[in-house]
This record gives sequence, C-alpha cells and structure tokens, in this order.
Amino acid sequence: MKILFLTTVLPSARRTGGEIASQYFIDTLEKQGHQVQVLGYQRQGDTWKIANNELAIAKRYIETKKAGLHPLFWMGTSWLKNLSFSCAKYYSQTYIQQVKKILSQTDFQIIIFDHAQMGWLADDIKSCIPKSTKVIFIAHNIEHQIYQDQSANAASHLSRYIYKRETELIKTCEDKLATLANQVWVLTENDYRYFCNLNPQTQVFNLPSRLNPVSSQPTQKNYDIGIIGTWTWKANMEGLVWFFQSVYPHLPSDISIHIAGKGGETLCQKYPNVTYSGFVADAQQFMLEAKVIAIPAIAGGGVQIKTLDAIATVVPIVGTTIAFRGISKYPAGVEIADSPQEFAHSLSQTLVLNSDPDIHTTNQLLQARLAWSFHRQKDFDKDIYQAIHA
Repeated sequence: MKILFLTTVLPSARRTGGEIASQYFIDTLEKQGHQVQVLGYQRQGDTWKIANNELAIAKRYIETKKAGLHPLFWMGTSWLKNLSFSCAKYYSQTYIQQVKKILSQTDFQIIIFDHAQMGWLADDIKSCIPKSTKVIFIAHNIEHQIYQDQSANAASHLSRYIYKRETELIKTCEDKLATLANQVWVLTENDYRYFCNLNPQTQVFNLPSRLNPVSSQPTQKNYDIGIIGTWTWKANMEGLVWFFQSVYPHLPSDISIHIAGKGGETLCQKYPNVTYSGFVADAQQFMLEAKVIAIPAIAGGGVQIKTLDAIATVVPIVGTTIAFRGISKYPAGVEIADSPQEFAHSLSQTLVLNSDPDIHTTNQLLQARLAWSFHRQKDFDKDIYQAIHA
C-alpha cells in the first residue's frame, strides 16, 4: 500500500522521544512492504541528511527556546487562526499546498496524521482525500491533559491563562482529528480510555525499544546512578527538579550521579557529586556504565522512550509509576517507587545489591530483558499488520 505520513518534524534523525516513536511506526510499515512518503519540517540549521522517503516542507525552528523572535510570529498565527500555540508552530500555506500537490499526483490508500499538532491540516486538505482512503491519527499523548496540568501548576495568572487557552484549543484539535480518522493509534491504556470515547476504532500499540539488550558480560561501571533525558521538555525537567529537590536529600552523599541530555546544565551544576555530560551520542553505553538507572518522571503523557531504552540494558532500573506508563508488564530488574523516600531507598538498596554483579546474575537479567523485548516487538508488528488490513 502507499501511505502518506504527515508529521511535524522529519523523524529519521531520532532526536527526541516523539521522533523515535514516529520513526518506529514508519520503519515497521516499510518492513511490512508498504511505501511510506513522509512529510514534515527539517530543523533550522540541521545538517542531517534526510531519508530517501522524507520530503522537507521547509527548514523551521522546532524548539521554542532556540527560536529567537519566531515565537512572537507563532503567537500571532495562533490568535489569527484560532489555533493552539503548539499547532501554530507548524502551520504554513507551504505545507498545505505541498500536501494538495502530492495528493493530486499519487493515489494513497492510507493517510496518517502523526501528532495532534497536525490536526490543523485536516480541515484544509479533507476535501482532497478520497472517501476510499483510510485516515489514521497517531496520538502520542492526550495533549490537552499535559497543558491542563501545566495550567494547574502555573505560577502566575498570565501563565495560567495562556495554558488554559492552549488546553482548550489543542483539545478541540485532537478531538476533531480523532473523530475524522477511521482509526486512532495510541501508546498507553490511559490514552485508549480517552480516545475510545471519541472513536471506537482506537487501538493501543505497545511501542518496543529501538535498542537491543546487549552484553552478557558485566560492563565497567563508572558511576552509581545514571539519569538521561531531554531536559528541554518541560515535563522531563519537572521530574529532574523533583529528583534533586525531594529525592537527592535522602541519598548518601558519597554516591556518584551522572546526568545526560540537553538542557540540564544549570540545575546539575549545583551539586558536588553530580556530573553533567550534556548530549551523549550513545545513550545505551551511558546507561550501561551506571550501576542503576533512575527515571524520576512525575508528569507527561504517552510512553517514555527513555524507559524503553533503559529496559534494553542489563542494568537495574528505579522509576516512578508515571515513568512506566504504557508498560503494563515489567521485565526483571525494575523497581517502582513514587514517594521521594521510597525512591531514594530503592536506589540505595539496588546499589547495595548490585555493588559487584557477577556474570551469572548479569546473564539472567540479559535473558529476561531479551525475552521481554522479543515479545513486545512481535506484538507491535502483529498489531500494525492487523490494523492496516482491518
């Protein structure tokens, strides 16, 4: 089948969790023999060579903090078009005209809208979509709930108003897209319960890890606790702040903590036993060098890619319930802790129990993780196949 995949930013570089998830869907569809044409923006200044199946609408700033004065333009578009700010970032006549041109030249059996932020496009192109074409909406999160939480925690009346407006507008957008689509694909049971009320053809896809469990030999451990994430995303940063404000005081002062990922330098430099590595090219190697991986998530939606990646290592994990959203069956070597005291205690106990891992223990953990990853991958492939042919 020919599939048109409409997304925000071209995902083949896999820079963020959202891009990794999108690319996993694309790769699986292509592996099953489908021709997938991907449309989206390329990051401004990005030298990454885009994939052969990708078409860049234009180069555009994606992260608001790096966009200079562009957020003012996006805000203006948001008010003029009555769109959420997160949708206005991706709105352009160029995108609309490019999609219309492609639809006039090629017959696609399936069109996929990837992310709620692409909902604005549906109204502009729905007259060009043949009735026989299946429309699928991939909802990575319940977007409006994320902004609703931020509105509740806003520090000022202005911030509360801005987040309240964002909540209402993105809800309208994602609800409309869910009702327009023939199918809605979601990543967690929580998201399923919401979208199923809008579209009974909603299905959960258990996203596998992009990494394979490695090493039957214990890796050289260079630090006690490893934490990795994209800290430029507000929900992730809230978790890191919670870790240092609430969990850190309960930990022994002589343990070593290493943090990786963009955007955490200001926070991490405040603590003497914390090393900040910034962006690391090999996330799996970073995690393998830790005695335990901590995932202190307290907000956000969808499945956490860094949790899936952590599972694909032969390293114990301590995470919150939120960190394991979208993962109903935990593999071996996982501890769930939600209060600061429990989180700190689990980390300390795990460090004691895994102070000197032997080959037998490491191999047992490896086999358990391999089995978990194999079954999750198999289920994902099967669910994609069945949904496409439904």
